[in-house]
Amino acid sequence: MATFPSPPSPSSSSSIPSPRSRMFYYAGSEDHYEEPHFLQACFLCRKPLGQNRDIFMYRGNTPFCSKECRQEQIEIDEAKEKSWKLSSKRGVRQSETNQNSTPNKAVRTGTVAVA
Repeated sequence: MATFPSPPSPSSSSSIPSPRSRMFYYAGSEDHYEEPHFLQACFLCRKPLGQNRDIFMYRGNTPFCSKECRQEQIEIDEAKEKSWKLSSKRGVRQSETNQNSTPNKAVRTGTVAVA
């Protein structure tokens, strides 16, 4: 009969680091841009945030240095969404047109006499 090791006890598991506590960093080429902490710089203009100034948030976790930067990002996002919706509507219309069009069929033309 096969035996399996028992799961580690709570006291022994504390010595094993949790996968969530590990941090991985990319140490690639010198031109690799490292993202700052999300509240250190404006998302749009990259201006430093802090020094007891207001931070304007958008969509949960996107910080901006001013109402103007935030509004510009809102307009950019709305334009992208509108473009996406238009392109998806075009795709739906095109697929409907392709489904409704009759496939190439050979049709005989001529005169039929019925008595």
